[in-house]
Amino acid sequence: MPPVIEIKNLKKHYRYGIRGMAVQAVDGISMSVDEGEVFGMLGPNGAGKSTTIKIILGLLRQSSGECLIFGEKLSRDSRRLMGYLPESPYFYKFLSGFELVKFYARLCGMGEKEAKTATMKALNLVGLGDAANRQVGLYSKGMVQRAGIAQAVVHNPRLVILDEPASGLDPIGAADMVDIIARLKREGKTVLLCSHMMSEVEKLCTRAAILNRGKIAAMGMLDEMLAQKDATDMEFETDDAEKLAQIRDFAASRGVSTLKTERAKISLDEFFRKTVEKSK
Repeated sequence: MPPVIEIKNLKKHYRYGIRGMAVQAVDGISMSVDEGEVFGMLGPNGAGKSTTIKIILGLLRQSSGECLIFGEKLSRDSRRLMGYLPESPYFYKFLSGFELVKFYARLCGMGEKEAKTATMKALNLVGLGDAANRQVGLYSKGMVQRAGIAQAVVHNPRLVILDEPASGLDPIGAADMVDIIARLKREGKTVLLCSHMMSEVEKLCTRAAILNRGKIAAMGMLDEMLAQKDATDMEFETDDAEKLAQIRDFAASRGVSTLKTERAKISLDEFFRKTVEKSK
C-alpha cells in the first residue's frame, strides 16, 4: 500500500519586487505519511509548513519535485478524500453550526438528506451536537475550532489536514482537541497535524518532521528523536521516601518493585528548540 502522502525533493520559491528576487519557501524536502497515522509537522514561523500544506492540497503548485496523494498525482477524486482545517478559519457568523457544516457537506457533493445525516454525525463527533442550532457568531473560540474540524470531516475523508487546530484555545479546549484527533485516529483516518503545541504532538504522534528555513532539520520516530544517549529513567513503587533516593540495586534489595526502565528523554519542546538552533 503506498503512503497516503509522499513528497519527493519538493521545492517552492516565490518572486517579489521589480527585479523578481526569489525567496525559497520550501527547499528540497522529502517525507511520507502512512495510512492511519497521526504525523506531526513542526517548525517556527516561516519554516515552510503552510506552503507545504498548500501544495499537498493543490492550492499552490510546486516549483519542482513531486507530491503524491494515495500514490497518485493530485486529482479531483483524491481531493474528495481530503479534509482541511486552516489555521485561522473564517465562517459566516449568521449561520448556525448545523447550517455551516451542511453547507460544506453540500459543497462536497452530498444530497440534501445525506448532508443532514452527515452533518449531525460530524457535529456529535466534535461535541457540538447540543449547539447545532446556535449561530456561529455566538460560538466561543474553542467551539469555532470544533466546527472547523466538523466541516473538515463531514464528507468522511481518509486524510485530514489540521493546521494549528488548538490555536488560541485554553488548556481545557486544547485537551478536548487532542481527544477529538485521537478519535479520528481510532476511526482509521490519517491525520497530518501542523502545530506549535509540543505537548499536543507528543500525545498524538508517533512520527514527526521539524522544518526550518524550508528544509527538514529532523524527522523520525518521536521516541527515538527524544531519547537521550547514555541515560536511563527508572521508576520505583514504594511508599518509603528514603528508598526512592537509593540506586536501583539497593532499592531492589529492600524489596522495592521496579515498574519501568527505559532510556531517559528530553521534552519535544527542548528537542525542537535545539534542532532549530543547530540548523540555522
